[in-house]
Amino acid sequence: MNPSLTTAWQQLGDHAQSLAPRHMRDLFAADPARAAHFSLQACGILLDYSKNRITDDTVRHLLSLADECDLRSHILAMFEGEAINNTEHRAVLHTALRARGDAHTFVNGENVIPAIREVRERCAAFAERVRSGEWKGFSGESITDVVNIGIGGSDLGPLMVCEALKPYADGPRVHFVSNVDSLHLGQTLAGLNPARTLFVVASKTFTTLETLTNARSARSWLVAAGGENAVARHFVAVSTNAEKVSAFGIDTANMFGFWDWVGGRYSLWSAIGLPIALSVGPQRFEELLAGAAEMDQHFRTAPLAENLPVLLALLGIWYVDFMGCGSQVVAPYNQTLHRLPAFLQQLDMESNGKRVRADGEPVEYATGPVIWGEPGTNGQHAFFQLLHQGTATIPVDFILALSQPGQVEPHRTSQIANCLAQSAALMQGKTEGEVRAEMSARGASEAEIEALLPHRVFPGNRPSNTLLLDELSPRILGALLALYEHKVFVQGSIWGLNSFDQWGVELGKQLASGLEKRLQGETGPAYDGSTEALLKYIAQ
Repeated sequence: MNPSLTTAWQQLGDHAQSLAPRHMRDLFAADPARAAHFSLQACGILLDYSKNRITDDTVRHLLSLADECDLRSHILAMFEGEAINNTEHRAVLHTALRARGDAHTFVNGENVIPAIREVRERCAAFAERVRSGEWKGFSGESITDVVNIGIGGSDLGPLMVCEALKPYADGPRVHFVSNVDSLHLGQTLAGLNPARTLFVVASKTFTTLETLTNARSARSWLVAAGGENAVARHFVAVSTNAEKVSAFGIDTANMFGFWDWVGGRYSLWSAIGLPIALSVGPQRFEELLAGAAEMDQHFRTAPLAENLPVLLALLGIWYVDFMGCGSQVVAPYNQTLHRLPAFLQQLDMESNGKRVRADGEPVEYATGPVIWGEPGTNGQHAFFQLLHQGTATIPVDFILALSQPGQVEPHRTSQIANCLAQSAALMQGKTEGEVRAEMSARGASEAEIEALLPHRVFPGNRPSNTLLLDELSPRILGALLALYEHKVFVQGSIWGLNSFDQWGVELGKQLASGLEKRLQGETGPAYDGSTEALLKYIAQ
């Protein structure tokens, strides 16, 4: 469906023009209860979206757009296992990976929940053997370090969660290698003992170029210390290709599988999350799943007007398509969430970075924004300058957990104050009159005031959401990640996209394979003039 042909889309376009002159300062002045009016709470997360350039009419039109695009039927189709990934003829069931209780989810007539739980139980049992010291390496010693070798979703998801939950880590140290640059692997292994290091090779097909290159080098490092027989004690696989796993030397009893209806960027909930269970333990991994399941239930059942993922998604569409905002900042204020922006970057941009709808027709409107960010405390001393006074309006998601193991005062108070201050400053700005009064009070001359005035005025009216987490626990982290997964799904559904394929990524993989052959001196395909010139330069 083309959303730009709906009545709501046309109304939103007209409404955006009428709202453009209004400043958020005025909106807050007109409605003292605005913060309560534009807030939602669920699953341990408070979403304050009052600092957005919206009114009740904006929200009403956005909800009408969701209705006209039949969002409810899209949500139902995903949860019920329909093949909504139409270009690959697959269901999309990362939600089934965290289903609780007596849930039933069918794919081609088969309930997939028992198979999911069987793999999860095997992962949990293996993680406990390693964590308890029962699993021994080639020297008879227990494992102290785990190195996950993967890329994309097989790296970003588990890495981000392990970092976020670091205060809960009580198992072996977990390291992640993704870059095929040998320095990434080399520097990771430099301080490790081969006799006490376990490798998790995460590749569904066990053919991913970067992952297998790193895995083979890690294998050589291990074999040099412990011989060929050491491989089976120090390598496990998260894969579905038993033949290639076995040929590598990994015992297939230590191969943990997942399914084609699990996209890479949604796979941390599957066996890809094994490093998480190794780091914080199977019980806390279960809590992570439970928090995501809680958000799934909220998303599936809450009215659209009270639905956190839906509101967050609709606000994003409002800025992308009606306010001309082509990018979105994610600014977590808890340092352990420092990899969250990169994770959300893949989740959003790989999902909705599309120029054609699911029906194959070109889109006639903007789709996925550029997602970027860093921890907010560092960002305040760097790119926040552009957010405050740059020529582009860039919405911000401020994310702050109010409690986390290991936090101490006065750091926690300063952390909260900085987060709230930045969202307030972006909204209200600083007027010419305020700058004059401030400088006059400090004794500045009229000439100095006139010279500095243009530089010290902030336009404000810069939008943001504030997401406050009651605590940064496994459960609430799971809910937060599921919130963003569903936000991306809602936006793709309304834009009419297939959010679950990534053919642009596949093209790069294909070209890299041929280029590697050429670089090794083998016969390979010819390329464009620029690439051929670069190959010639490199060869020389």
